[in-house]
Amino acid sequence: MIIRGDEPEQIALLKKLYPKGNYFMQGDEAIAYGAIFAGCRFYAGYPITPASEIAETMARELPKVRGYYIQMEDEIGSIAAIIGASWTGLKSMTATSGPGFSLMQENLGYAIMTETPIVVVDVQRSGPSTGQATKGAQGDFFQARWGTHGDHPIVAISPISVEDSFWETIRAFNISEKLRIPVVLLADGVIGHTREQIRIPDPEEVEIVYRKLPKNEKEAKYPFGDVDGSLVPPMPLFGHGYFTHVTGSTHKETGLRDVYTPEVHIKLVNRLHKKIKKHEKEIEKWEEYFTDDMEILVISWGVSARPSLGAVLKAREEGIKVGLFIPKTVHPFPGKKVKELAKKVRAIIVPEMNLGQLILEVQRYVNDDVILKGVNKIGGVPLTVEEILREIRGV
Repeated sequence: MIIRGDEPEQIALLKKLYPKGNYFMQGDEAIAYGAIFAGCRFYAGYPITPASEIAETMARELPKVRGYYIQMEDEIGSIAAIIGASWTGLKSMTATSGPGFSLMQENLGYAIMTETPIVVVDVQRSGPSTGQATKGAQGDFFQARWGTHGDHPIVAISPISVEDSFWETIRAFNISEKLRIPVVLLADGVIGHTREQIRIPDPEEVEIVYRKLPKNEKEAKYPFGDVDGSLVPPMPLFGHGYFTHVTGSTHKETGLRDVYTPEVHIKLVNRLHKKIKKHEKEIEKWEEYFTDDMEILVISWGVSARPSLGAVLKAREEGIKVGLFIPKTVHPFPGKKVKELAKKVRAIIVPEMNLGQLILEVQRYVNDDVILKGVNKIGGVPLTVEEILREIRGV
């Protein structure tokens, strides 16, 4: 049975289990509830700090909504399991942290090549290697983009609060389902373990997207073909009577393997990129504050965005004309918007919990006459308002 998450009985069940109102929970728990409201009904994972609370919540709650939870032997098995579940029609998710995300990269590439809608949550922690297992960080910005090999597109989303974690998880599922692509949710251990009040909505308030299915046998024969001009093929599901061939090797529109013909590879990989480009406006999302009169711009993401906003508010109280730009979708990076904003200012400050990653993307879209300065902090302790404010005053 396909569980899309929007059937009347599912809506009634969600209303009964999770009445509309205010709740007090961790960011990790908010991600789990967001997934359930988005229609996720299969979770496979392996425990890892600081993401384990997602698995714990899913293990407890999924059976209540006729979903399935399985603890796998490792992170490789976890992502493999959700790929398989997705091809049966179940919205599927796994969650991990840096070391486990590294193990998932080969199968992430497989999911990209086979256009399998899944959500992979990376609750970032301090690294490299085992690092500070219980401490949050923002060191996986580029791993999310380039962690798997080859010329591949990816969508990565980064929430900035506990409530944001709920809603951005839903958005991750919707993008994944609409475009038949894996989506990475770049969370972090600080927000993941922060407890805040969030509003759980009525499930009828939540927009749910489900993947495009073949309308007939003819469409089902081309599970990797652009049958309607959207560049997103319909997805024939296993167990529904279709002859469906799925391979990570280069394949024709029928799904059958062809690793010898250059034109087949060129057409396939270019379409994977073009479908993201075509739907870029739907994928991109950001917040901006005080950008009309700014002379200085702060660009930040994830856990560093909130102290950045605090610093911007205090700086404006001091008469400093500073604005803030927060990309919620970090990949594909909103370079055009950054380029537009950069033309208005003399300096850009980029606070993040790493030694400088987002700033390298920003640098690609900024002219040399603009001062570009990173505010970087590692060691598992988030940036403070005062640390960012000091740098704003400095430029």
